[in-house]
Order: sequence, then structure tokens, then C-alpha cells
Amino acid sequence: MNLFDLTGNGGTAGPAGAVCSRKACRNGAEWQLLWNNPKIHTPERRKIWLACGEHRSWLEDYLQTRGLWKETLALDQAGKAR
Repeated sequence: MNLFDLTGNGGTAGPAGAVCSRKACRNGAEWQLLWNNPKIHTPERRKIWLACGEHRSWLEDYLQTRGLWKETLALDQAGKAR
């Protein structure tokens, strides 16, 4: 068994396989939410959560409430920030 089989996207990378980070959501990602935890990460480090259009604001609010959110970037067709 391949771990990528459990994701339902066949292990493909990029927008075709980019899935929203919201728990139980399997929608395609449209946004990258960049964040870091200043208690454990250096200031320039950025972690990335992916978000679909439906969950973008929920995930941003979650990160902003905790002081972790840095910026949100659109995800283009190549899976890179626009």
C-alpha cells in the first residue's frame, strides 16, 4: 500500500493533486496560506497550508487568531504562487 493512495489524489503533485488542508475537505486547493510559529520557527521560515475557496477565510482566521498567519497567495496551474 502506498501512503499517497490514502489521499485520494494518486500522489500527484501540483494543482491536480493539491488538496485543501481543512480537516475532511477533499476539494482542490486554490490558495496557499503562508504561516510560521514564532515560538519555534525562524522569522523567515514559512509553512504552507493549502485552501479551497470555501475554506480560505476559515483557515486564515484560524491562523490570524493565533498570530501565525503571514500572507495568502493564489495557487496557479503549475502549483506555484502567482
